[in-house]
Amino acid sequence: MKNLKEILVENPIIAAIRNDKDLKKALQSKASIVFVLYGDVINIAKVCKMLEEKGKIVFVHVDFIDGLKGDSAGIKFIKEFAKPHGIISTKASNIKCGNNIGLYTIQRLFVIDSLSLNTGINNIQENKPNAVEVMPGVASKIISSLEQKVHVPIIAGGLIKNKKDVMDSLAAGAIAISTTADALWDL
Repeated sequence: MKNLKEILVENPIIAAIRNDKDLKKALQSKASIVFVLYGDVINIAKVCKMLEEKGKIVFVHVDFIDGLKGDSAGIKFIKEFAKPHGIISTKASNIKCGNNIGLYTIQRLFVIDSLSLNTGINNIQENKPNAVEVMPGVASKIISSLEQKVHVPIIAGGLIKNKKDVMDSLAAGAIAISTTADALWDL
């Protein structure tokens, strides 16, 4: 598969799904990349297979999978049984494990103050995810600041509700945006 940055540049709108209703919409959308933000150890493989059969590039947010322990065995389980292209996590140990077993990794970073920003930068530099998802995505000042300090693609996520939010985040330096607002998936 291509370099993740190239994939994101070619597909800047990411469908983020939280339930089966969102899954059905994502399957019919133009969005090529899907962030799976729900599921459990019983159904996650089925969800990933349905998306991949439609040609989607699938990332599973491993922190949100019910019944999955957030350790190396859990990450290996996801790779072996669900077969996504990559994982998303807020946990540095999950990013490190995902990198070690050949998955694309996206570290989700919640920026609520300068301490969380600096801690996030240190984690990114240490664990080297393939990309970073900055939350909230409407924090364009943070996106441009972060872009100058880390050398990985930045995805804006959270509170992206309209086309202006998309354009503002991209203009600030995000390479892609993830959103649960399905009206934006076909932009």
